[in-house]
Amino acid sequence: MLEIRSARKVFYKGQADEKVALDGLNLSLATGEFGVVIGSNGAGKSSMLNAISGALVLDSGQIVINGDDVTATPVHKRAMRLARVFQDPMRGTAASMTVAENMLLAELRSNKRTLRRGLNATRLSTYKERLSLLGLGLENRLDTRVELLSGGQRQSLSLIMAVGGQPELLLLDEHTAALDPRTADIVMQATIRAVEALKLTTLMVTHNMQHAVDFGHKVIMLDAGRVRLEIDGKDKVQTTVPDLIGHFSVKTDRMFLAS
Repeated sequence: MLEIRSARKVFYKGQADEKVALDGLNLSLATGEFGVVIGSNGAGKSSMLNAISGALVLDSGQIVINGDDVTATPVHKRAMRLARVFQDPMRGTAASMTVAENMLLAELRSNKRTLRRGLNATRLSTYKERLSLLGLGLENRLDTRVELLSGGQRQSLSLIMAVGGQPELLLLDEHTAALDPRTADIVMQATIRAVEALKLTTLMVTHNMQHAVDFGHKVIMLDAGRVRLEIDGKDKVQTTVPDLIGHFSVKTDRMFLAS
């Protein structure tokens, strides 16, 4: 479960270029719910994810995960509860380490218990099984340095690393945007399988309106650091890409008329 309560963040406060990134943002996801966040550039999407992960300190408001207020919890401690897959495939992995070593690092980071370190046979077998679900042959490249993988393979590995620890919250930061269409589809389908199988509470930011229509339990539109629109239930099922694009148009028209 995720709750964002009256989150506010202002950059360059009191200066000529003051920017309100989050303006009393309120957002909630039930346990196991998959929310898809859309919005134009500068709407507050990245600031929201950074606030959830702890990379951005709020001026006021709260971040609550499964009933625990984590607003003051540092990034490294939140990493034991949540996982994030970035748009850039280079950010989620250690380039000079092997595929297996990267997966071990992710396991040790996400597990609250003390684990016996080392790439034993049991772990390697588990890693191969998880990677085989992608259909990219990564299960046969456990000893390959990640820097030698393609962008799509690296992003797919980031996803498997993120969900392997069964995080309380999964954050997807435009994680298919930098991939070619075929690989993006592979990663997206793997994402859905993992989210559904593990019943992960998930928040995905995307500019892909088809993904917003096809996936998730609800669509959330951000604008100027606030939730401007929420579509779920039957309305979500019936929503089309033109419908979502129309909401962008209506918002723009209203802004123009008000100016």
